[in-house]
Amino acid sequence: MNSVIENMLSRQTIREYTDEQVPDELLDVILKCAIRAPSGRNTQPCHLRVLRNREKLEEMNKDFKDIVGWDTPAYTGWDIRPVYHNAPTFIFIFAKDKSDMAAGLMAENIALAAHSLGLGSCMIGSLGGLFDNPEGAKKWKEILDIPEDWQFLLGMTLGYPNEKPPFKDREDGHIKFIG
Repeated sequence: MNSVIENMLSRQTIREYTDEQVPDELLDVILKCAIRAPSGRNTQPCHLRVLRNREKLEEMNKDFKDIVGWDTPAYTGWDIRPVYHNAPTFIFIFAKDKSDMAAGLMAENIALAAHSLGLGSCMIGSLGGLFDNPEGAKKWKEILDIPEDWQFLLGMTLGYPNEKPPFKDREDGHIKFIG
């Protein structure tokens, strides 16, 4: 099996991280991989914002929980960790059109590149609750320097794993050959 396939088959979602920040040189490689993701007609619709400030991450978590509720299971592990899973780096993906599927391709490039470099990642869609709220969107788009009419598509945690979760089984029957 080649290293690309092995990387795809061994990557797992990480929800517990060490405090060690992702080095700039690794982050640079990951972001280069992100922007190389395919997009329809090479429109390159997605824009990234990277947040590496612990105080701002905590502020984001507070604002998010104030909006969705402190006791609402909006994401995995909501009762024991913040929405950013204590990762030292958080990547936001935005585009003008909320339905743009290029964000998923970009997120997968980030996840696979991170894993290949010994880092963990977790895709965070629930943070959309913060950006669907008018006050939350206004505040955080200003902080992240995103135009008001742009849409949050996906967030990603990034950091050194502080866990080795067991592999989760995949359901059979999701593939069907026709013809």
